[in-house]
Amino acid sequence: MHNPFMARAIQLSIENVRSGRGGPFGAIVVKEGDVIAEGVNCVTQLNDPTAHAEVIAIRQACRKLKMFELTGCEIYTSCEPCPMCLGAIYWARPARLFFGNTAADAARVGFDDSLIYSEISQAHSQRKIPMVQMMHEEALQAFRAWQEKPNKVLY
Repeated sequence: MHNPFMARAIQLSIENVRSGRGGPFGAIVVKEGDVIAEGVNCVTQLNDPTAHAEVIAIRQACRKLKMFELTGCEIYTSCEPCPMCLGAIYWARPARLFFGNTAADAARVGFDDSLIYSEISQAHSQRKIPMVQMMHEEALQAFRAWQEKPNKVLY
């Protein structure tokens, strides 16, 4: 089944590779049948490990809509999202996500996210990058301030 939005996400991913700007990933955000944002992988171009196509498209869409959520939007991405992008997508709350390549396809060409997925279930001290909790009581002050704030914007 041909879909013009998915075709555009795939086209962006191919153009990004051919231009030499970044990796083989493209994403678009659509609202009510209109493309409102596009993104490509810019990790090496921007020296930014968070500059994945989905994150760039989400940032652009949120700026354009002047909202921090993508309610009623759809995301089309050339590949199943990595753990970071998946987290960003859940925070953005789109109506649905469509993807082309799978995580297994990405792993076969050198973009393997399986380590990150397996790390999540490990104890903090057993992870490849050990994580150590400290100053818990002091840190809780920010959460207490948030709970007491009467005019907070929930997200």
